Amino acid sequence: MPSYRVTMAIGALAPGVTPDRVLPAARTAAWELVVVEAAELQVVSGQARIVVRFAADDPEIAAQVAQHVATVTATTAVINSWRLTKRDGSRWNPVRTAP
Repeated sequence: MPSYRVTMAIGALAPGVTPDRVLPAARTAAWELVVVEAAELQVVSGQARIVVRFAADDPEIAAQVAQHVATVTATTAVINSWRLTKRDGSRWNPVRTAP
């Protein structure tokens, strides 16, 4: 089964939310739908990013999972942007889904 990841650039926290709640919210949202392979917080050029890696049968399902993860995570923090990628060998390539 292919591996996908949703990468979200995180902005300000929602009122009353502590930083330690954001990553678990993202991971749990993915677990509701698929097998989660990994979830981590990164800081790249001063920007917080959450990456959730998961397995899905096809790009359409992966896109639905990514949208769900972003929507749930947005209840804890502002999502400045997010993207979905698929593992192809040693590379992560952008996923293009039907409109």
